[in-house]
Amino acid sequence: MLLAFDTATSRVTVALHDGDRVVAAYDADEAMRHGEMLAPGIERVLAEAGATVADLDGVAVGVGPGPFTGLRVGLVTARMLALTRGLAVHGVCTLDVIAAEAAREGGDELTVVTDARRKEVYLASYGGGRRVWGPEVVRPEDARLHGRVVGRGGALYPDAFPGATGPEHPSAAVMAEVVQGGEVELLPAEPLYLRRPDAAEPGRPKRVS
Repeated sequence: MLLAFDTATSRVTVALHDGDRVVAAYDADEAMRHGEMLAPGIERVLAEAGATVADLDGVAVGVGPGPFTGLRVGLVTARMLALTRGLAVHGVCTLDVIAAEAAREGGDELTVVTDARRKEVYLASYGGGRRVWGPEVVRPEDARLHGRVVGRGGALYPDAFPGATGPEHPSAAVMAEVVQGGEVELLPAEPLYLRRPDAAEPGRPKRVS
């Protein structure tokens, strides 16, 4: 069984794949509550499938790009499961998951834009079933577009991305399917921050002469 989850956006999304199909899924749109929502989401999908952590063979986790706090929740959880259960962990670019779902609706030329805060977006472009540009963080007015635009950034900045459509957020169910099907690039379970976190360690105190 493959457990998949992503905490790189305002959504916490979790799914369980039994090798043939997705057997349980959970989504919660509660910004800034990733730490509170992920563990119950994992418990819920396992219970719905009548499974336990001992039944897992691997974990797929969204590696962003996304904010520091949200990404840390998902990646720390994935690493703890790997450490305690001896599971393989597969990192997946969050934008790749959105692109994979959008491609099912038709057309393989896509630009995915998600919220990067600070009046910026995370962006990646796709063609021929693969990522051809990005991910990068840019201002909406500086975005280079390729084909149909999807993702939360379209709803937040309609002037820069007119005609943008869904999906707006990643789906763990889609992540589990494309990982199991070998349809997505697997990455190390390391965060794609693209920029430094807002919080920084204080520097050394100045000497007073």
